[in-house]
This record gives sequence, C-alpha cells and structure tokens, in this order.
Amino acid sequence: MQCGWPLLGPLQWMRYVNKQVKVKAGKDEERRGWLLTVDPVSASLVLVNFGEEEGRASVQVVMGHAVEEVEVLQEADEETTERLRTSFLPPETRTLDPAELRRRRGGVRRWLEKNRFPVEEEGEELKVAGVLTITAPYGPEDCCSSNQIILDRIQKLIQNVIQLQPDHPETDPA
Repeated sequence: MQCGWPLLGPLQWMRYVNKQVKVKAGKDEERRGWLLTVDPVSASLVLVNFGEEEGRASVQVVMGHAVEEVEVLQEADEETTERLRTSFLPPETRTLDPAELRRRRGGVRRWLEKNRFPVEEEGEELKVAGVLTITAPYGPEDCCSSNQIILDRIQKLIQNVIQLQPDHPETDPA
C-alpha cells in the first residue's frame, strides 16, 4: 500500500487486520507487528508483538497521519489469530468452561429477578428490561446499554452479588 493510508477507509483497512505488517512512518521510522485493529477516526494502527513467554505481548500505536506505507509480511495462522483475539480479554474470560458460564448466567439472572428486573435469556446473553445486554462472563463490566441510569443500577447490583459471594456468583445471596 502506498501513500494515502488515512484515505483508504475501514473496508480497505480490514484487509490488513490479523496480518503481520511492516509500517513505514516518517522518514526513517519502520515498525513491524501483527495488526490488531485500526482506529476508524484517526486511521492509527495498533500493532502487537508477542514475547517469548506465554501471555506476554507488546503493543505499539502508529498514528494514522504519519503512515506512509503498509506492507503485508505474513498471514496469521489459526493459533496467531486466536492469540490476537484473546490477548486483551480479562483472564477469567479465557478460563471459564461453558458449565461455569451457565451457572454465572443463571445466578445473575436470579439475582436481577429477585431485585424486580425483567430478564430474558437470548442465547448466551441476558437482556434486561429490553434496554441492557449482559454478555459472558456476566460481571459489571460486561453490561452494555445506552440508558446510563439503568446501566449504573444493574452494574451496582451485579457488583453487590459479587461482593456478597465472590467465589460463587451463581448462588443467590440470602
């Protein structure tokens, strides 16, 4: 890819994601790494390089306006793609088995119902009052809603159940 990186746009940038790239920025700057994502506003690139130790990675951001050239060096294999996808997830998300996630989902659902919130399960997600979604692993940070008041209340309720039963959020506190 020659000059004009910021002008390419998200559809073109996606062709470079999950690939090892060489980025020329400035006169003598050159960065290499696995392209994790591109910021859609600034066209900045997020490059990841994995360390020797498992779970270790370094991250570099190359500002979009400085990019002169992006060259694909290598396609990611399945293992690298999965490593890129999970590198920045909370550790507990990576280690929970499906049975534990079901228990957590059920415990959070019962706790919300006990506190008089309407809850429905849609696949792996919990929908609260039709305006909030909770995804695995069902903690306060896993809540998403455009209604800030409901978001704050639900996050506080989930935090309370975790504080009451930190090792067993699947059980209803008395």
